[in-house]
Amino acid sequence: MQRWWYIDDTSRTTNGNDDQQKFSTPRSRTSTPRQLDDRKWTFKVHTPIQIGNNEIVAIAGDCEQLGNWKPNDVFLMERVEGSDIWAAVVDIPSQRVINYRYLICAIDPATQTVHVRQWETHITPRNIPSNTDTLESFDTFGDIGGLHKVDRGWLTNETIFQFSFYNNPFMLTGKAKNKLIYVKLTPMNLRVSSEAQDIAAVLEESLSNDTRENGTEQPAYAFTECVSLRSDDEAKLEPLSQFGRAYHPDDILIFHVTVTEPENVAYLIDLYTYSSRACQEEPPRHVGYHYILPNLLKKSEGQLDLPVTCASKHRPLGMMRVEYLKITPFCPQKMNLKTSYVRHWNPKWKGLEIGHRGSGTSFKSKDGNLIRENTIASLKKACAHGADMVEFDVQLSKDLVPVIYHDFSVYVCLKRKKQIDTNDMLELPMGELTLEQLNNLKVYHVEEGKSREPRFFDEDLEEHQPFPTLAKALEAIDPHVGFNVEVKWSMRYSDGTRETNYVTDKNLYVDCILDVVLNYAGNRRIVFSCFDPDICTMLRFKQNLYPVMFLTCGDTAKYPKYYDPRCNSHGNAIKNACAMELLGIVGNSEDLLRKQESIQQTIDNGLIIFCWGEENNCSNTIRHLKNLGLHAIIYDKMDVFSTKERKENIFLLEARESEKEILQNLHEEKKKDILDKLASDSGIKDL
Repeated sequence: MQRWWYIDDTSRTTNGNDDQQKFSTPRSRTSTPRQLDDRKWTFKVHTPIQIGNNEIVAIAGDCEQLGNWKPNDVFLMERVEGSDIWAAVVDIPSQRVINYRYLICAIDPATQTVHVRQWETHITPRNIPSNTDTLESFDTFGDIGGLHKVDRGWLTNETIFQFSFYNNPFMLTGKAKNKLIYVKLTPMNLRVSSEAQDIAAVLEESLSNDTRENGTEQPAYAFTECVSLRSDDEAKLEPLSQFGRAYHPDDILIFHVTVTEPENVAYLIDLYTYSSRACQEEPPRHVGYHYILPNLLKKSEGQLDLPVTCASKHRPLGMMRVEYLKITPFCPQKMNLKTSYVRHWNPKWKGLEIGHRGSGTSFKSKDGNLIRENTIASLKKACAHGADMVEFDVQLSKDLVPVIYHDFSVYVCLKRKKQIDTNDMLELPMGELTLEQLNNLKVYHVEEGKSREPRFFDEDLEEHQPFPTLAKALEAIDPHVGFNVEVKWSMRYSDGTRETNYVTDKNLYVDCILDVVLNYAGNRRIVFSCFDPDICTMLRFKQNLYPVMFLTCGDTAKYPKYYDPRCNSHGNAIKNACAMELLGIVGNSEDLLRKQESIQQTIDNGLIIFCWGEENNCSNTIRHLKNLGLHAIIYDKMDVFSTKERKENIFLLEARESEKEILQNLHEEKKKDILDKLASDSGIKDL
């Protein structure tokens, strides 16, 4: 019988003694009646990784007893006492192959919703043959056929908060000045208890078990992890130690907190320092603290300048600056445990050729034969000349429709005239116009508006029109052609200014784009990319199907520096991609050609690497980049610079080979059936 457990222990942390897990009496759930052809199968799995408090190992599969891949219907296992082995006995059908995966999950005590913490993501799952003589499987979590693949889960009903410290955010006085600071972040439950009738009383009781004797803190149901992107350690989110994580000068420190009731959770930030005279076993000195209340975290992102209160004297000690990101769940019912391509890349996919904005940038070139960039016609032309993928930019119109367009501004003609003078055009943020306005008004590209020289006169050609919708592109372009969907977002420069001041709520922005992709993409191969690391993180944790790549300018003087240091060097980009489990990096060719060792460094970190840049618009450079190991090169004019001998898409060729293999297998099966029938008719047992 399948069992679901109610987690009574709401400890916030994932590290600690697993024997401290507390479960109430098993709560029965409507189970599938056993069928006559069912078999009792014993699942056992060894878990070499640590299973934290609030975490349980479970099984998902393609039969009703294993939940048909639905997260909320997984079969929960039980730990074999005193071991790292988990076991379950399940009645499963015996007349067919059963596919299954293991996962580590947590269960929201309020809603009983399953949160997938980690899961096996091999493209081909485990399987149990039909009518096998054995009735037991013994597996190692994450390992199938010698290949280890485990990924973090995605959001169902929980919320992720990331609190980031970078650009030297601590401005402290007194003894803490110029000291190495250790930062600890603790989620605090603000649900008012019978003993404490207001939030102030709860906070007063809960300062920190590390800094107050006999602390009565009520921990929130949350998982707190942290990663430093500047340390020599592996860039991986890990549970916090007792006194937090050190912040070194020029560090990038990210706290990753998963909670289920964000409106009822505050965050205590404790700062510690070690005395230079302290012995190795002596604990650090508690310097100061600050509470972040949930009312400060209503937006999707923000910067908080917070006072630090001295722990001993309760006086102001200085200030600290925290960047926060709030990631809300997108559409859980669209996701399941059947498969994931989040970090999947076929080893055969090397040196792919990707059409930049379709057939290339059209407003900077003096070539009069170009097709307007980012249009259906431009995408189709690249496909016709063998593009494996096409790259294009997506942003939202005012009515929240994802459209394909590169720049943040457009010029609108105030009134129609045969001659355009300086007073005829008005520059507007593209996001201020609805899709209908973009389609019906006389709109000019930024370069046309600045020069007052229209470049295209193609109003009567439907597929040449600017602002095609993402949905239209997904429907109109050959489904074998992959899409590199660059999500445009207004970046903040190092001086605090932005590329454009018109911005939409970040969660809403990403959700609108994801909704179109999940509804229209079908089986198309899609890779998301963005220059904004937080958009990449959102795309990664809101869904479990499509991979995400971090776009970076690298170390260059050609483009202005961004405020977020993750954007300003290829090394930082690698660290961030590893920590957030992205597929890889889309690097700047100028930077990569100058420091070619960065390419192998990216690959050695298990990441896929594409490249972009004007340097790519040369057949010899494309060949050179392929020889250096690039997985894909993004460039203009596929019809001019392509290095392919056969102008065909790699995914189309794969589809043909797969179809040929299927037909061959069908032919062999049919041939066997005919031989079996002949043998039966002639009374011969072995023919």
